Amino acid sequence: MQIAMVQDKIVPVEQLDPAYFDRGLYFGDGVYEVLRSYNGKIFGLDEHIERLANSLAAIEITGIDVKEIRGRVQEAFDTAKVPNVKIYFHVTRGSALRSHGWDNSLKPNFFMLISDLEEDPELKAKGVAVSVYPDIRWKRCDIKSLNLLPNVLAQQDATRKGCFEAIFLNDAGFITEGSSSAFFQIFGRTVHTTPLSKSILPSITRKFVLKAAANVGLEIVEKSIMPNQLKAVDELLLGTTTKDVIPVVEFDGQTIRDGRPGKYTKQLIEEFRLFTV
Repeated sequence: MQIAMVQDKIVPVEQLDPAYFDRGLYFGDGVYEVLRSYNGKIFGLDEHIERLANSLAAIEITGIDVKEIRGRVQEAFDTAKVPNVKIYFHVTRGSALRSHGWDNSLKPNFFMLISDLEEDPELKAKGVAVSVYPDIRWKRCDIKSLNLLPNVLAQQDATRKGCFEAIFLNDAGFITEGSSSAFFQIFGRTVHTTPLSKSILPSITRKFVLKAAANVGLEIVEKSIMPNQLKAVDELLLGTTTKDVIPVVEFDGQTIRDGRPGKYTKQLIEEFRLFTV
């Protein structure tokens, strides 16, 4: 015998929508992607689909064709007919009665949401503040999974402090990345960022920011650093899908230089824009 309660109503299990049994809801058993478009063109679609395939393989979700997903994304975007949008989609292992183990015959579930994306020029013009937060995430941050509670808590902590983003610090005190962004430091003409590993997401925006840095003649160093090393930093910036390059003018209460976006960050903003046309 099994019964369910939805809000305050008793419902026979057999009458429940399969969405109530989605393993993504019970276990975070799924992966996701977030993309955006610029002026009617989806940015980095191939790169996002490749990362999706890697995430699916890493958690052993089978039975879904990433080429078909690519087609669904393009079809939905073409149907929306809006030039600048955010595209979110996820794939879960499927729906079944709650059990930690899974049946290989499960059919994966797919969901997509497309929404208007409004630009905020002031973010780039004035820059943002960030604060630090302990990195309590699991040990496979390279998988873009639905397990985002630590990210949610970190972002809420930053919001309470009046900050735009939270920057994670691992147990050894090194900076990893933002709760929903890649993080970069500029010393002189050198761009520093955390090296790719299982501890950070292989960010698509990160990839293009580093390409932009090379294009404007900056040296790139992939090396983990600690917050105390930022006393000598010249510029800080974030890279995130929906807003690309964002200057950081305050780090955990410390004003960076004169508190305004730096010249190389401005160059990276302009260089990144060339990738989107």
